[in-house]
Amino acid sequence: MAKTTTMRLIELMVLKEDIHAVLSYLGRLGEFQFQQDFSKDMASSSESSSSMSNPDAEVLARLQHTRSALGLPDIAAYTIPPVPPAEADREGAEKIIQAVENIHEREVAASEEAKRVADAYREAVAFTNLKVSYSELESLSFLTMRVGKIESSAFDDLKAALGSRAIIVQLGDDKSRIMAACSKKARFFVDAELKKAGFVELQIPKDFKGVPDEVLETLKAKKTQTEAMLVEIQTERKNYAETHKEHLFRLLQVFSVGSQVYAVENKLESTEFVYRMTGWIPAYRTRTIMKDLDDITKGRTAIREFLPSEVSSVVNGHEKVPVRLRHGKLVRSFERMIFSYGAPLYGTIDPTPFVALFFTVLFGIMFGDAGQGLVFLLLGVLMALKVFRLGGWEKFALVFISIGVSSTFMGLLTGEFFANEELLAPFSRFVTGLFGEPRHPILHMMPSNDPHSIKRMFMFFGFTVGVGFIINTCGLVINIINQFSLRRLGKALFGKIGLSGAVFFWYVVAFGVRVALFHHHPVALDWVVIFGTLLLSAFGEVLARLIDGERPVLENGLSSAMIGAVVEVIEIISSYLSNTVSFLRVGAFALAHAVLGFIISLMSGMPPMPWGIVVGIVGNAVVIVLEGMIVAIQVVRLQYYEFFSKFFTETGREFKPFAFTYQSAGTGA
Repeated sequence: MAKTTTMRLIELMVLKEDIHAVLSYLGRLGEFQFQQDFSKDMASSSESSSSMSNPDAEVLARLQHTRSALGLPDIAAYTIPPVPPAEADREGAEKIIQAVENIHEREVAASEEAKRVADAYREAVAFTNLKVSYSELESLSFLTMRVGKIESSAFDDLKAALGSRAIIVQLGDDKSRIMAACSKKARFFVDAELKKAGFVELQIPKDFKGVPDEVLETLKAKKTQTEAMLVEIQTERKNYAETHKEHLFRLLQVFSVGSQVYAVENKLESTEFVYRMTGWIPAYRTRTIMKDLDDITKGRTAIREFLPSEVSSVVNGHEKVPVRLRHGKLVRSFERMIFSYGAPLYGTIDPTPFVALFFTVLFGIMFGDAGQGLVFLLLGVLMALKVFRLGGWEKFALVFISIGVSSTFMGLLTGEFFANEELLAPFSRFVTGLFGEPRHPILHMMPSNDPHSIKRMFMFFGFTVGVGFIINTCGLVINIINQFSLRRLGKALFGKIGLSGAVFFWYVVAFGVRVALFHHHPVALDWVVIFGTLLLSAFGEVLARLIDGERPVLENGLSSAMIGAVVEVIEIISSYLSNTVSFLRVGAFALAHAVLGFIISLMSGMPPMPWGIVVGIVGNAVVIVLEGMIVAIQVVRLQYYEFFSKFFTETGREFKPFAFTYQSAGTGA
């Protein structure tokens, strides 16, 4: 069985003149994990990092501001090989930044000027209706005048609130300039309502009678001119963005790399002339990395290699060796299911191939429909070809292809094609005819009046329990091998998930099969094996301490050990029983899927033809989306609780190498 990738710790002593080249190489390689966790340091020291020298981060921030000013969207990932900026890139970045800053300043100034002229023009237009001297109106002893601005949306509400107590005169076209006239007695009420409406009073010259027509024409011409100038600058900005877009995006990427190099460099141990760094790499990469570093620095870098057993922090338990899994594309697509639960311990069996197989098989059993399976298969192919994007789920394209194949195969056995049980009849009869009497379907799932129907159903449930037995057994075997690999002899031999517990489980299952199918009569050997292995498992902790040389053996005394053994017996029996019976849900979901297919087929045949097709399409779509999600959740649950629980008693540390990732802010790696 494949184990986690063998790792090595390497120590590098790099001259100051070579540090950028070395870090750039390691970031591009993506196979070097610093022994010190720089990601946490960077997150916790964002304030202090600002005082460290990171000129590329400063340029990156200015380039991001430039990109924003040009109205361009940010990129999501590198589109070129990640390399740090050269001197020509710094000069090019400064030219683009200065050019865009100039365009931006002119655009802001033109926008402000256009707004100021437009406001002046609207003010002038607003008072063209006022032909009587304002001073004459204001001097009336029985009348109070208020001229000013409000939000145009508040005009109608204000007019309704004042009612007959005041007259509101609209001075412009947009109801934002008004004149309110009321009696002297009502002025306090009117002022209060005006205040609620956000009224801003305007200062009007005493002899003002309106705006001359020639002034209006001059302001209108000025408004048109400033608006045209603003449009011209905006067009210039858009043209500049289009012609310099690719160059700007390239600069963003190279300065993102440079900022990450500086961020790591600022965290390294160093003297005036030398930097020291230590990190984990896969063992199969050791020679290549050493040779490449020697070539990059022309032999100026000192390199030391250590086995995990030679690293003091690993030996004393203060550090875990990072775990890397190495697979082909198909199995690799299932890795996140492992790491979402936890990383396996270094040096133990890699469970990913088992997860890939079990997930595919269990999903197919529970979701058996050839047509619906082909939908998953097609979806996976389209995602793999980047034709269809589903919010980051493209990395699971091969998972969709796998479950599509298994569902299609199961559908061929059950005779279902988009819930129709007749389309695959020729195929079923052809296949079964090769081995005897033709029949359809190959595997009957729906209960019927056939006297053999119940028997077939129970046989299918027995099959799913058998699949569960295999999965549980694989988990136990993985744990036993892992414990031997980790030199934990006591845990490997004793306990619920040790060898004694596994033998108890296997023997009880075999004993039950012999009694049920072969009418076996229990003998003394049966009881000796069953109760002997159960007893060894119940006292597993005590026996493990004895074998591993831990003292005292009875850590909390004999009475505590006896009580613990009784509790452990109950736990062993109940857990193994539940682990086995839990796989009945696989058969239950397979039966439920068949019933849903039968209902959809029945409903689609009831209405007239066009509506029947619609019902069939909608019904199948609902099943694919909702039941597909439910079945996937159930498969994950079965793996987490019935499979992982056998050997994931302790989690390791996932390998997270230093690698360049595009960042809009250059503050970390």
